[in-house]
Amino acid sequence: MAIIHRAELRPTKPEILRAFLADRSWGEAGEPELLGAYRFDDPDGEVGVECHLARVGETVYHLPLTYRPAPLPDAEEHLLTTMQHSVLGERFVYDGLNDDLALDCFLRALCGQQEQAELQIVERDGAPAGMRPQTVVLRLETDEGEQAPTDEDLLSGTPFTIARTLGDLDGAVRLVATWDGGEGVVAAV
Repeated sequence: MAIIHRAELRPTKPEILRAFLADRSWGEAGEPELLGAYRFDDPDGEVGVECHLARVGETVYHLPLTYRPAPLPDAEEHLLTTMQHSVLGERFVYDGLNDDLALDCFLRALCGQQEQAELQIVERDGAPAGMRPQTVVLRLETDEGEQAPTDEDLLSGTPFTIARTLGDLDGAVRLVATWDGGEGVVAAV
């Protein structure tokens, strides 16, 4: 279960996503329309793994981010920014597709071993404030006669792909995201 603090963030997530998209050769400048997000739980409970869906023009982008309490060693080129979180303090925000922890979450999800995190809201004083509804719902789909790969299959080299843009990715095993008004494959084997 992901703990979501009622907190102030500087920069805000929309500001981070706008800069991320404008700064990448595969992205584009413009004001992103935020469609929703989903999270995975870090097994150690230290790192936030949040995947945003945002539309700019006709393109829907899939933007996995990780929020870390300390810099990720040897990953300076994948650091998007540092964020001030009014409850957790300084957070280091990385492109999740270059963070092994996020990639492991996708691997487990494609193997049917990890689902998206439930979102528990917590007040600044630590008091529980209920559950946040999901804005994006994930489901694992497999073609008839196929089965989800094992983690050994993926660790031994069976390739899997995580989408940057939604619309073209397909595979026998798919992680599908559904949001208000759309759906798309975010990862596949």
